[in-house]
Amino acid sequence: MTTGPAAKPGELSVDVVIIGAGPAGLTAGYLLTKAGKTVAIIEKDERYVGGISRTVEVDGYRFDIGGHRFFSKSKPVVDLWNEILPDDFISRPRMSRIYYEGKFYSYPLRAFEALRNLGLWRSTLCMASFAKAQVFPNRNVKSFEDWTVNQFGHKLYSIFFKTYTEKVWGMPCDEMSSDWAAQRIKGLSLWGAVWDGVKRSLGLNKKPNNGMQAKTLLEEFRYPRLGPGMMWEAARDKIVAAGGQVLMGHSLRRLAADTKGGWRLHATCVGGGETVIRARDAISSAPMRELAARLAPVPGTVLDAGALKYRDFLTVALKVKSKDLFPDNWIYIHDSKVQVGRIQNFRSWSPEMVPDQDVACVGLEYFCFEGDGLWASADADLIELAKKEMAILGLCDPSDVIGGSVVRQEKAYPVYDEGYADRVSAMREELEAKHPTLHLVGRNGMHRYNNQDHAMMTAMLTVENILAGERIYDTWCVNEDAEYHEAGNEGEVDLPRVVEHTADDRAAALSSMRGVPMPVSQSAANTDRDAA
Repeated sequence: MTTGPAAKPGELSVDVVIIGAGPAGLTAGYLLTKAGKTVAIIEKDERYVGGISRTVEVDGYRFDIGGHRFFSKSKPVVDLWNEILPDDFISRPRMSRIYYEGKFYSYPLRAFEALRNLGLWRSTLCMASFAKAQVFPNRNVKSFEDWTVNQFGHKLYSIFFKTYTEKVWGMPCDEMSSDWAAQRIKGLSLWGAVWDGVKRSLGLNKKPNNGMQAKTLLEEFRYPRLGPGMMWEAARDKIVAAGGQVLMGHSLRRLAADTKGGWRLHATCVGGGETVIRARDAISSAPMRELAARLAPVPGTVLDAGALKYRDFLTVALKVKSKDLFPDNWIYIHDSKVQVGRIQNFRSWSPEMVPDQDVACVGLEYFCFEGDGLWASADADLIELAKKEMAILGLCDPSDVIGGSVVRQEKAYPVYDEGYADRVSAMREELEAKHPTLHLVGRNGMHRYNNQDHAMMTAMLTVENILAGERIYDTWCVNEDAEYHEAGNEGEVDLPRVVEHTADDRAAALSSMRGVPMPVSQSAANTDRDAA
């Protein structure tokens, strides 16, 4: 499917060609057409734009792929959201909890509440385990498990940290670096939480007994009434209205540099055939390893970039004859009896996501690797698995399920494994040195675990660079001050300052990404490098 006017069948000539119609690609396309540039965007999906931020619709039911809260500290991002979708945002309460053995626990975890919910015997064991860890701590802390057990004791670690973390990342906690744990769980004090809870029970403390010193998560957020895909469909329509082109069902086959410093992109169309697009500048939000394999001439980094890895997931959406099963936007499943890692309640994101008021629609998220047993399972088998696990969790009766759908999302999370930083750095250095008109943007394009607003910002700065005809902004510094908790005021931060490209800038940018676990061996290597 081609959206927008074509120059001539099979061949186009534009100012900028963009690979991928996700948040980064569409943000770039919108701003470039607004500035008077001609653009063509290729997207391999035949139906949906938005990438991981798309909204899938089946029989009137809409599914958010992963859950996308529209909150950003970046004023330019907030202003752009309002410009593209001025009349369709709704304000939604934020609620996420942990579910363990039939009970809900606050998220972020409130230690005193957790001990109370666990009951006298189990909480006693947790406190005894914690006391043991305080008296006999592990002095050689290397892994996520080492750090967390030292902080909370083995019992609480096994209940609230181990199971979910291993589901998401597909690696044992004793193989994950302790650095990630220190960032992700910073500020939670078990002794502080218990003591606050005791004072609260005596009427001596009116503050929330969450034991947290870190900032709390935002209490409400904005959300498009028909899901995040509504934003990106509106962006697509505005691009087309301004004369741009969005070519659906087009996959990148080859991107070749021409002798004049521009680009010649070859895209394979669904059903056969090929489209060729000529452009001065090229923007890529395609996975870095895929871009490397399709560049011509083949860069020297292609073999290294080809080793970059990703974590995938799939959503099994179930329609259940019931009122809403729980009020949360999603719940985290910390239970080893089931494979599901998180369950969304689509009506809690927006009532308009679910057309039947007597039907609850939930999405069970399974984290996996593309091609493994879960990923390769038939849709019918996955729906049966989801029904079975909902019953095990006590969340619904399988006989009340009246339908289901499966949505697979490949390359959802870039993996920060051994050597990934060197591969990304080498790829970046080579492209910036040899191809200044090729720009990498977005989560997969830069192999960075960015939020939606950070991905948009990389595109916004890239557009400024293209319009200026030189790299005046370092897009790799976006998200360098990222925090795990969403906090602060919306739109309080403006564009980053113009920066010079230095080795220290590049190293800082690569080391400042949103928290993702690294292997213990990689963390040790980083420590040795820093010491040297």
